[in-house]
Amino acid sequence: MNPLTVHIGGVPEHFNYPWYLLLKSKELQKDNINLRWQDFEGGTGAMVQSLVHGDIDLALMLTEGVVKAICDGAPIKLIQYFVSSPLVWGVHTHPVSGLQNSQDLVHRLKNNPNTPVNVAISRFGSGSHLMAYLYAKSLGIDPDKAFSMREVGDLDSALSELEQGKSDLFLWEKFTTQPYVTAFDYLRIHAYPTPWPCFVLAGRSDFIENQPDALQLIQNGINKHTQAMLQRPELIKELATRYKQEPSAIQLWLSSTQWSQKSVDHITINQVQKELFNLGLIAETNPVDKFF
Repeated sequence: MNPLTVHIGGVPEHFNYPWYLLLKSKELQKDNINLRWQDFEGGTGAMVQSLVHGDIDLALMLTEGVVKAICDGAPIKLIQYFVSSPLVWGVHTHPVSGLQNSQDLVHRLKNNPNTPVNVAISRFGSGSHLMAYLYAKSLGIDPDKAFSMREVGDLDSALSELEQGKSDLFLWEKFTTQPYVTAFDYLRIHAYPTPWPCFVLAGRSDFIENQPDALQLIQNGINKHTQAMLQRPELIKELATRYKQEPSAIQLWLSSTQWSQKSVDHITINQVQKELFNLGLIAETNPVDKFF
């Protein structure tokens, strides 16, 4: 019997280290499952496209991004939480923008209400796009008037945009961008946590329906490795080396990150939908059964 090949996507970041350990163990092979990982530098927006096109079967996605995709009609369903703690988004800029802190941003917009700030995003509908809206709202700013979104694709392209002065701001997970803030001229002028658990495991509807046994084995495997990972005596050193971070930064990140095996709760789905609807990013809210 030929093995079942399952393609899974995720961002190449430290949150997904348990998947690296699961793949390295090759333990799913005994269950006749060939699990193949694909990095998505473009984040949740890129993964949505690949799921819709059938290029991957499963993905580790930002909660707000996948909820929006399902509201927009994507054939995707939620499976479980993967990381239940919030994601802390760094608000990044470059000295060429002239912005030193969030108050500089507010003052610029008040003094120049007809000149929007350019914001780099990976893709429309991505986390970097949606969180830019929520960040603006937290500052009392109307994002539709204050921000001009520039779709750039990935982290490297966004950093280049900032350096060249084409964009003024870019939101991305703060620990991932720490090496650029430490070693280069990039500035983090603010940090903004998501108001809900950040990462979920989601999948194409047809894969979830047609391969329930394989999905359960994959879930059992990743949940086991997530728990075991935290007991690894060299974990901080491993993560620091793999993701080019200082051990102190890794230790701080681990202390604020919680992985989860729980199902996605209805309260969170409704909260995310409410925010997306209020921002005009979805046409209507949906009953929760649409997401499962």
